[in-house]
Amino acid sequence: MSSSDDDSQQRFALGFLFALIALVISVVVGTVVVKRVGTSGAAKPAATAVASSAPAATAAAVADDAASVRVENGVVKFYFATAKAELAAGANEALADVVKGVTEGKKAVISGFHDATGDAALNAELAKQRAFAVRDALKALGVAEDKIELKKPEETTATGSNAEARRVEVALGA
Repeated sequence: MSSSDDDSQQRFALGFLFALIALVISVVVGTVVVKRVGTSGAAKPAATAVASSAPAATAAAVADDAASVRVENGVVKFYFATAKAELAAGANEALADVVKGVTEGKKAVISGFHDATGDAALNAELAKQRAFAVRDALKALGVAEDKIELKKPEETTATGSNAEARRVEVALGA
């Protein structure tokens, strides 16, 4: 009788151990899938989207807290996640027309905006870091630093949703 109890306990322990291992593996795989879909799947379609000039369409197109990039009326708009300064996937493709314009003798003008939540000084610094990230992307694409103008916008906070306000705009200037 004790031999069959020992076998039963061993089977239970092994079954429990295998179930636990399967659970850990599924959590790890699930986390990897969610991260890959969250960073590449959601951002790539946004990188090629060209939104209309209607504010409602833009607000609806900007994800609440995800990095993305859009080209609207010749202006490249980089949207950032809360408290982040990382560019969305597709940044280089979106900047292609800006790089072309710079090679034709124009300047790339970069302006950073931020939302109205939190500490104003920290938000201003974060907007600056985001503008620097865009500047660095342009430099990596071969744009000379003297062809890049960092411009503080007249209004640093934008109207609309917070997600729409957390942006950097790149336009061609004279």
